[in-house]
Amino acid sequence: MPYIRMPSVGLVCGDVALWSVLAAATGYGFRDAGAVASPVRDLGLPLAVLAVAVPLSRRRPGTAVVLVNGLCALGMADTATPANAQVLSLAALSCLLGARVSAAWRPLLVLAGCLAVDLATCAVLRTQAVWWLYASTVLPAALLLPWLVGRHWRGRRELVREGWRLARSLEERQHLVAEQARLTERADIAADMHDSLGHALSLVALRAGALELSPDLTDRDRTDLAELRGTIADAVEQLRQTVAVLHDPAGRGLPVTDTVEDLLARAAASGVPVYWERHGAMPVLSALVQGGIYRAVQEALTNAVKHAPDGEIRVRISHEADRTRVSVVNAAPPADRPAFAAEGPMAGAGGRGLTGLRERVTVLGGSLRTGPYRGGFRVTAVLPHQVAASPRARSGTVPAPRGPHAGSAHPSTDAVVPESVERLASVRRAARCRSVAAFAAPVVAAAFFVPSAVYLAWQLTTSVLPPSRFDELTIGRPRAELASLLPDHAYPYPPDHARSAPRPPGVRCEFYRSGRDLSTEVDLYRLCWSGDTLATKDIIPASRPTDPRPPSVPRRS
Repeated sequence: MPYIRMPSVGLVCGDVALWSVLAAATGYGFRDAGAVASPVRDLGLPLAVLAVAVPLSRRRPGTAVVLVNGLCALGMADTATPANAQVLSLAALSCLLGARVSAAWRPLLVLAGCLAVDLATCAVLRTQAVWWLYASTVLPAALLLPWLVGRHWRGRRELVREGWRLARSLEERQHLVAEQARLTERADIAADMHDSLGHALSLVALRAGALELSPDLTDRDRTDLAELRGTIADAVEQLRQTVAVLHDPAGRGLPVTDTVEDLLARAAASGVPVYWERHGAMPVLSALVQGGIYRAVQEALTNAVKHAPDGEIRVRISHEADRTRVSVVNAAPPADRPAFAAEGPMAGAGGRGLTGLRERVTVLGGSLRTGPYRGGFRVTAVLPHQVAASPRARSGTVPAPRGPHAGSAHPSTDAVVPESVERLASVRRAARCRSVAAFAAPVVAAAFFVPSAVYLAWQLTTSVLPPSRFDELTIGRPRAELASLLPDHAYPYPPDHARSAPRPPGVRCEFYRSGRDLSTEVDLYRLCWSGDTLATKDIIPASRPTDPRPPSVPRRS
């Protein structure tokens, strides 16, 4: 049975509070509409859509905006006014879209699609000019401006969150200063031991080998010298291992009784889906190399269980002629968990497991590679069978922590960029992109809306027939004689009651506005032509058919 994550109580309370506010605005708009409002269409349907859209906005904010925009588009069918209370809901969910989606292009596609639906609704319904003006100004403003506010809010939250994260990282690093000084002292002691005591023991072994070839010695003396030379060689090897241990920044002891098989068996017994295989003959390895293999598998398992607890883990150990290769690959994390970052899940300031493992493997003369792999993560360690003193051990330098973007050259010549600098630069780039979008989006919107508004105003003002000229029009006169009295264009958006008003059969009617006022509805003049001759002229009142006045007042000349 799949596991369904239930929202927390705080999220549910927030959704209920938002729905209550939007429902109150919907109820107020329904009451203000009066007797012409439909309880099902203007109250029940919006409340049901909001009950779905508000919780949906947490996982699919774009879909929630589309649903509420549908309610606004439905208002275009109202013969009284295109405005409804759902504009407030559209603005609220558009703000949440900007606050909850980091990318910009997908929300912009959603907003453009909503605007296209609104304009297409006006075209299909053949609404009046005021409806077109509402769809090209009010609805785009309710979509775009709150979305920019939400993006700005999200940007500020990210800046604050990133600042606190970097502050915690700096505090942790300050606590590591004392530990770094102790490790530096250990490295200096290790270098002195390797350079002085190791050199002296090597000279003693060389002198014992030379004495072993002396002709004056007996067989017993040669046997004793051979044993002495072997003992010195063992001491040199133990010294090399001790130096390597002192250079281990993790400071953890080696597993003396535990094995890789025991580690994997415990992981499988605890429910971790781990599968492993070994290739090649098991060589005789020193305790230091065995500990390195153990630590590589242990850190990789810890890393995988922490970041992809339900993902499959595959461990492969390959023994070659002079080295052993350990590969640990875990599958992609579940859909409800974030994917691995490009620099690795434990490469941040707080995760020092892979960093310590890298230093341990490097001290042993091996190499470690980590990174994303087929949606998951892969850790590959290559360890030589014979431990050799690394150049850093001979020079006595402390291994510098290398971040995910550090180079692979010698640490004394590499310029390692601090993670805080990179993160701050990334956040600044994101903030600049949001600022550019906040400036460019209104400019682009204005480039579309302003010409549309100007064109609409031009259509309204060039289709005005003054009352004095309307009175001069005479029934029965040809159009050529009346052309000087007629405006350049007819009014293209007459309301439904004007188009459906009774007219004589076989005539073609044109409509003209009686005034230049763009903010209110004015009476319309209807001129019906029989061929090129004026057949009738009527006044269509601006009022709706539900008003007590008759829909048309015919005027004959």
